[in-house]
Amino acid sequence: MFLKSLHLRQFRNYHDQVVEFDAAKTILVGNNAQGKSNLLEAVELLSTLRSHRTSRDRDLIRDGDTIAQIAAELERVTGTIDLAISLRQNSRRTVALNHQPVRRQLDFLGTLNTVQFSSLDLDLVRGGPEQRRHWLDSLLIQLEPVYAYILQQYNQILRQRNALLREGRGDGGGGRWGDEGGGAEADSSSVNELALWDAQLVTAGTRVIRRRSRVVQRLAPLARDWHQAISGSSEVLEIRYAPNVPLEQDDPAVVQQAFLEKLQTRAIAEQQQRSTLVGPHRDDVEFTINQTSARQYGSQGQQRTLVLALKLAELKLIEEVIGESPLLLLDDVLAELDLDRQNQLLEAIQDRFQTLITTTHLGSFDAQWLKSSQIFSVKAGHLFSSS
Repeated sequence: MFLKSLHLRQFRNYHDQVVEFDAAKTILVGNNAQGKSNLLEAVELLSTLRSHRTSRDRDLIRDGDTIAQIAAELERVTGTIDLAISLRQNSRRTVALNHQPVRRQLDFLGTLNTVQFSSLDLDLVRGGPEQRRHWLDSLLIQLEPVYAYILQQYNQILRQRNALLREGRGDGGGGRWGDEGGGAEADSSSVNELALWDAQLVTAGTRVIRRRSRVVQRLAPLARDWHQAISGSSEVLEIRYAPNVPLEQDDPAVVQQAFLEKLQTRAIAEQQQRSTLVGPHRDDVEFTINQTSARQYGSQGQQRTLVLALKLAELKLIEEVIGESPLLLLDDVLAELDLDRQNQLLEAIQDRFQTLITTTHLGSFDAQWLKSSQIFSVKAGHLFSSS
């Protein structure tokens, strides 16, 4: 796939900017806070309907305006597709494909596939489990857009169950439920309601767990191969999905039973903490290098090599599943990599993936790269062609 054009109106610090892409590699160069990352963020929104920088649409609208629009023309093997998003200050966003409104945002996902690699991703290894879950979920949405709905459904059930746990009043350890003084009838009602939410949590959570497990199994060998290439075959990377619910086999009935049993064993603790302690919202992904925890004992260089291998593996996996090469968005990441890792990354890209790169200077690129790239200078929300 190839992003042919991008049109930003009142988005972040852009007033009205059209960008025409005519090379496989586009370099956006400029000082910080000029709008380089904002442009990549717009492409990310077209791809995932999410921003990794904010969850509020009003943060994406230019100061003083009430609506922002992002439009793009994308070339795929099936033909040209027009994509558009309208973000509003005081109402819901809308999306359109080929100038036709799309009622379900789920139907918009999967049109534009991207892999984002920013300096924030370098914390993927040493950060908390939530960061790794978000990374895994974002990858799954690229591969299987319906996963966005599955995850949303699970999170809604989780919020409802947590609300019930917070409302429950008992003796804090005996598993009694209901308003104090409400008697056995109130206790029975609360227990029955919790059992209904348990069943829904288990059903939706099992769908999340099985998909996460499968994508890690597919990604792990690709990342291991890239990691060996980057490290000179001196280190072996292993990636293991660490579900909160035991996953002995990929059978929904078996996973659901294990889920229910663990809920039962944690029932008293959940009542005491007023929170759901079992489920995929507590999953993790473990990385080891030569059988040693990369998070606890990996050097900064090892951790950066690992993340670079993960991103290259994402590109390969999306390409295998989708049948087309995704876009690669590199947001100020070259400055965070040493010269060897920069070269590994740039060598892997070549012209195989359309790549948008932000940087504060061009010193990281050799003459051949610069010659074959489209270069824009970015200043105060304006792009100026330098190539």
